[in-house]
Amino acid sequence: MWDYSETVKEHFYNPRNAGALPEANAIGEVGSISCGDALRLMLKVDPGSETIIDASFQTFGCGSAIASSSALTEIIKGKTLDQALEVSNQDIADFLGGLPPEKMHCSVMGREALQSAVANYRGEVWSDDHEEGALICKCFAVDAVMIEETIRANNLCSVEQVTNYTKAGGGCSSCHEGIEEILAKVLAERGESFTAAPPPEKKVPGKLTTLERIRKIEQVIEKARPNLQRDHGDIELVDVDGKTIYVSMKGACSGCQMEAVTLGGVQAQMIEALGEIVKVVPVKATAKLAPNSLPA
Repeated sequence: MWDYSETVKEHFYNPRNAGALPEANAIGEVGSISCGDALRLMLKVDPGSETIIDASFQTFGCGSAIASSSALTEIIKGKTLDQALEVSNQDIADFLGGLPPEKMHCSVMGREALQSAVANYRGEVWSDDHEEGALICKCFAVDAVMIEETIRANNLCSVEQVTNYTKAGGGCSSCHEGIEEILAKVLAERGESFTAAPPPEKKVPGKLTTLERIRKIEQVIEKARPNLQRDHGDIELVDVDGKTIYVSMKGACSGCQMEAVTLGGVQAQMIEALGEIVKVVPVKATAKLAPNSLPA
């Protein structure tokens, strides 16, 4: 389990400003569900002073992504757009009392969503400066510009740190050489030299049997149910198809604006419990899945 601060836990279990913001006149979207994290940031901006009157978010991701999004909305409310743009990903992490190194990419995603929202309000086209041929990490679609900017902004000096802040290199690791080249370039500008660290030994966990895997999934579901039931909702396991876990949201949880937040939290716990990347997908109670779809 990650070592989360009490503030992170508080913003995960009781996120501030979660859900749609009908009066929003600035919207920023970053990430993608296929890559594991996605964030939609909505702002209500006063046209006269460019002050952020209200802010809200919808996110799909782990507990740190939810907490970082919640913290960001609290930080920027009351600021002008220019003041908000000065908020760094480290400011978000500090507000939360720190994030585990492996989860710093969640704060970076929040910063980018803010930049996207401000550009949207000002009628500008925001992009991550991706250029053809500059894609470094294909697993998580992270380009060279983002890696270089993140290294500079956070004074990074290792591939491990780059992975923690951007997710680049956290998949197949074939992009580590490209990351090292960018690190060498930025460190040279700072008058420092880059030395590639030997690859860490990877501990290969014992493979779960099908029965063990199902039991762990059920344990996570059962752990989540009491909190949902207190709010007149519930969640039930419907089926498991490879790395996709189908659940049914019931009662007050079905179709509510916090459904994505709830699913993101359950998915994060599933990933930690199973030691593998999985997706938790809601299905209607009446939906019928293919028979015998449990993994063999």
